[in-house]
Amino acid sequence: MVTAADAGASDIAGKLGIEPGMIVQELGYDTDVDDQVREAVEETIGEELLDEDAQEVIDVVLLWFRDGDGDLVDTLVDARTPLADDGVVWVLTPKTGRDGHLEPSEIAEAAPTAGLSQTSNATLGDDWVGSKLVPPKQGKGGKR
Repeated sequence: MVTAADAGASDIAGKLGIEPGMIVQELGYDTDVDDQVREAVEETIGEELLDEDAQEVIDVVLLWFRDGDGDLVDTLVDARTPLADDGVVWVLTPKTGRDGHLEPSEIAEAAPTAGLSQTSNATLGDDWVGSKLVPPKQGKGGKR
């Protein structure tokens, strides 16, 4: 029997596009992060999340970021450094009305400066939302 918690865990990883065997790095961990999100990701990939000292090429970065955590552009540039060419950065921020909430416009402004494009958003649990950022596609040729 699948419990609501089990279904929720697979739903969370699915929202984040995380699949078994992916290499996932976590940045910005603190006591306020959503453990259900972390556990769902670890359960799906079959490994623990890597920390900021990881040397691997990363498929997905989970960046917990709150208002007051510093410069988002600098943090995104650092997060992008080990990212695979088709990797993804999820900026996870507290929902509107929660301590540390970050305005969506701040993410939208920081992403292109860090060389990333915002593609979608996801609600994760009761307290967090995620913004998916990806490196720009390497197109062949230009517009005519």
